[in-house]
Amino acid sequence: MLMVSDIDTALELVKLQGFDVVKEHSGRVPAHSVGNFRVTLPGGTHVIVWGPRVSANVTETDHLGLEGDLCAAGKRFALVVSRFNSFIVERLLAGAIDGLVRCGAKLYEDIEIVRVPGSFEIPSAARTLAQTKKYDAIICLGCLLRGDTAHYDVIVNEVTRGIGQSAQETGVPHAFGVLTCETLEQAIDRAGLKMGNKGLEAALAAVEMANLTEAVVGRSSLAVGKKAVSSQLSAFKSRKPKLSARPKKRGR
Repeated sequence: MLMVSDIDTALELVKLQGFDVVKEHSGRVPAHSVGNFRVTLPGGTHVIVWGPRVSANVTETDHLGLEGDLCAAGKRFALVVSRFNSFIVERLLAGAIDGLVRCGAKLYEDIEIVRVPGSFEIPSAARTLAQTKKYDAIICLGCLLRGDTAHYDVIVNEVTRGIGQSAQETGVPHAFGVLTCETLEQAIDRAGLKMGNKGLEAALAAVEMANLTEAVVGRSSLAVGKKAVSSQLSAFKSRKPKLSARPKKRGR
């Protein structure tokens, strides 16, 4: 028996997966707040699924989406940290580590810290780490402050583009924890004062995206596996020789 938080959505997902729904009770009747159905899994196992119905006119739709949780246990994270403006960045790093540990990551086993000279070098290091496929997510931490020249705009654009491109091309989630501030006061506010700690926020985003990626890849692998099994069965059936009728014995 399996309990779910939304029986209607569970029923739709089971049907989409192609499982055989044997019995269905009360799930579609508006007067009933709880429904259940029975599904037969491959191999003959019967599972009874039950749970509350979600009203059709609710405005909250979070329960309808696939999302990652904030459990970092069993996952590995790489933090790419800029040395430039270390007064700010070290506080972002402390917030990120605190967030990962609170989510279940082990400090000396699941967290790898890589330091680079400045924010401009973050995308290159992040891509190198992502390509190893040893990490479930990359967290990029740095701080850029506007100066008197156009150097700030050039660096901001390149860092943002590089981190985004690395995430898209490697398939490994990258969390953007690089501050782009006009003044030092703005950076201080975002490194643990009244605007929170953006390093902590980046860490939480990395944990959620790592779990979401795992869920999506797992679902895709399941679909691919089912398709492969179906193709193999079809090929086997097509190759199976047909039994011909036995010839009649002729009289002597």
